[in-house]
Amino acid sequence: MGEDRGNVDLLASWLDQSRPAVQDRRRRPDQAGGLRFAFYGRVSTADFQERASSRRWQRDAADELVAGHGVIVAEFFDADRSRRLPWRDRPQAARLLQCLADPARGFDAVVVGEYERAFFGDQALTVLPLLDAAGVRLWLPEANGPVDLSQASHQALMMLLGAQSKREVLRARFRALTAMRAQARDEGRFLGGRPLFGYRLIDAGPHPNPMHAKWGRRLQRYDPDPVTAPTVQWIFAQRLLGCSVSGIAAELNRSGVPCPSQADPSRNRHRAGNGWMLTTVRAILGNAKYTGRQVWNRQPAQHTPPHLPGPSRVQRWTGTDDWVISTRVVHPALVSESDFVAVQRLAAAATPDAPVHHYLFVGLLRCGRCRRVLDPCWSHGRAAYRCRHGHTSARPQHGRPRNLYVREDRMLVIIRDLLAVMELAPAALAEHLRRERLMVRCTETGCSLQPL
Repeated sequence: MGEDRGNVDLLASWLDQSRPAVQDRRRRPDQAGGLRFAFYGRVSTADFQERASSRRWQRDAADELVAGHGVIVAEFFDADRSRRLPWRDRPQAARLLQCLADPARGFDAVVVGEYERAFFGDQALTVLPLLDAAGVRLWLPEANGPVDLSQASHQALMMLLGAQSKREVLRARFRALTAMRAQARDEGRFLGGRPLFGYRLIDAGPHPNPMHAKWGRRLQRYDPDPVTAPTVQWIFAQRLLGCSVSGIAAELNRSGVPCPSQADPSRNRHRAGNGWMLTTVRAILGNAKYTGRQVWNRQPAQHTPPHLPGPSRVQRWTGTDDWVISTRVVHPALVSESDFVAVQRLAAAATPDAPVHHYLFVGLLRCGRCRRVLDPCWSHGRAAYRCRHGHTSARPQHGRPRNLYVREDRMLVIIRDLLAVMELAPAALAEHLRRERLMVRCTETGCSLQPL
């Protein structure tokens, strides 16, 4: 081993001596003089991208750009952060911005390895003024050095790079979603994600892509789970017999049947595992995958524009018009198609032409006792909000505190007093809370503001 290491060192020494031009134009970190650079890089997904390799090529590009001008003395690298996130919402980028206010920050300029790794759209135009105010220049490989917005060519370059970064994201997204749509519809392919409750994943043969197959990747499909599949079949059978959704959930809890997050906590780490809820039973009854067909696009990811508050990526349920259903049965069914349709008709008959109520402060009111977000409800002909402290008809709690009720018209007055903005209209008031990322903590004795 020692001999091999000696051979490597000898080879490296010979290579350095044979390339004097490259060695001369690179400044070693221990050499005095020149600019001190802070390197910023980013990798989007830690699961599908190799962090070390991505960081290395970005750092190499930055080192090559600043060679002969200075050395990189600090590094800020965000992992598993989308480029759509503004810098303030990326941990390392936010830390870099915070360092700008420190006169002893230790760097004079910021360098990135590629525009698309650091910025999305016109994000650079919002970051550059912050850097300029601190006397820090931004170096880009695409600009072959520092960016100077006083030059018309650099202004045009930044606009071009911003448009190009958007186009790259949109093009990749369009291609991926179009391919997934065809794979789900025509092949019934399982496209990843957590296995559906009642099923387990089994091998479905080699991957159709020759290169992926060569690497050992294989397809998967659903197969009934002998432990949980009978629970799903019992739920559908009880609903067809006329049992209510809450009655089914309550019976499952009384019988001690493990809910999905209890049955497999490793794949449901984001769930509390406190038992069956109405929403859990309702989701099972409304999932067409139990008929043996693959269904895609029931809950797609939707992206919030970068300039708007809130999470950059959220998932929302879609209507049946947007579902993509396989043209054939691709895995064993736990319920017949006729029974599934009958259950859906029961759900539709339970809410015939129900009026649509609108609530201003959904997600903005929190219970001061149990810290739950208040649920919207229609009370005595007006909008209101309530907290039942975890009590539901599926999971009753004895000795619990009384429900907390808050009327929306009274909350308008309270919030205006808290914000001292009496002139704002109701809708503008709710938007102001979301924009400032504020919530209202509600108790029986009073209300107060807190961060969202």
